[in-house]
Amino acid sequence: MKKILILFTLIILASLAWFFQPKILPYYQQLTKSRVGLNVNLQPISQKDAKFIGSKKCQECHKEEHKAWSSSLHSKMIQDIKADPSVVVANFSKLPKDADFTLKDAIYTIGSKFKQRYMIPAKINGKDDFRMGNYQWNVETQKWQQFKPYKYWYKDAYEHDNKVFPTSNTCDGCHFTGYMSREKRVELSISCESCHGAGSKHVSDPNNELYVASMADPIRTNEVCLQCHMRNRDKRLDGNLSVKDLWYIAKDYPSGYEAGEPLINYKKIAPHKLGFETKEFWANGAAKKNRTQGNEFVHDAMYKHGITCINCHNPHTLSNRADKPEGNKACMKCHSFNSVIGPHQASLEAHTHHKANSKGSQCIECHMPKTARHTGKSPLTVRSHKFSFTSPAESLKYKMPKETNACYACHKEKSLDELQKDLESWGMVEW
Repeated sequence: MKKILILFTLIILASLAWFFQPKILPYYQQLTKSRVGLNVNLQPISQKDAKFIGSKKCQECHKEEHKAWSSSLHSKMIQDIKADPSVVVANFSKLPKDADFTLKDAIYTIGSKFKQRYMIPAKINGKDDFRMGNYQWNVETQKWQQFKPYKYWYKDAYEHDNKVFPTSNTCDGCHFTGYMSREKRVELSISCESCHGAGSKHVSDPNNELYVASMADPIRTNEVCLQCHMRNRDKRLDGNLSVKDLWYIAKDYPSGYEAGEPLINYKKIAPHKLGFETKEFWANGAAKKNRTQGNEFVHDAMYKHGITCINCHNPHTLSNRADKPEGNKACMKCHSFNSVIGPHQASLEAHTHHKANSKGSQCIECHMPKTARHTGKSPLTVRSHKFSFTSPAESLKYKMPKETNACYACHKEKSLDELQKDLESWGMVEW
């Protein structure tokens, strides 16, 4: 009887321990994994001389993953207009008269969710290449707007003429599978091998491993995403070269990188100095443009402690998107009330000072406010990945537009000073 009582007590205690366990516990092994260092090459040896073969080969064994990926926008980054005219989302009947292309000239579309650009075959520097039209379709505003692809950081490396501006050096590394490292447009999309590496040897013998980011060091796991989702400069600028020295060879992607290799050897991060606004960042480091998730996230505590992109986003379905957020449940997978990692309050309303079912009690509205645009004429729809709350006082200090502040985004009837006083009345005071 005594043994039964002890066993029953242990079961109760185990049940209570399980019920009150920290939500972060399922990620314990990931977060405590020994770090390997940023310069260690984790690419499987068998992949180093493997060839890119395309996702159709992967589909033969990985049907579910391929099906999920096929419905994601990664699979539709580049689309063939001739094969499927319906991929064009722009209204070409309203194409401005000074456009340097027509729909008949375009072979491929780039994007479709926020904006769409058009690739036109061109012979540039004696090489068969592509160039982009001088107008892009803004999906968010449903209007054509001028597009000058040469105006970014590499403006001193190219002629200021769309007709002789090559996509091979500035776009294709991230948009075509295989081009990043092999300069071959293997597939018109961001497909399996962009994240898992070249697959020819794995297909011939499954014992030849592919790179699986989820099994790697957490910081290195993120690099698969950061190869494209982090603003950069040409790595050669780390030396004594200037942008002018890279005339017609400047790259806007980490040329040569393959999944598993140390990204730091290929990517020079876009610079930012706290207190100074640039074309890509507000003065506090928040994003002004799209594709800056990595630039912000690497400064966050979650990144430093081992949380990865794929803890929040399914890498095949690309779930939890800006246009279809999963809501608080995505955050509450790890965070719970009265927990060490917060929220430290006992309820949602106590934490947010807003009604539980209101917009002000949505985690992303305060911790991931919309700070950036997909084009200069687009609305603010890109959510910050800094995750730290930007107070109205911080917005004032760094002279940021009011609209980028989470409080003002809803409470436009108040000034930033008034909103700051509201925070202070809640006890949210910073030095």
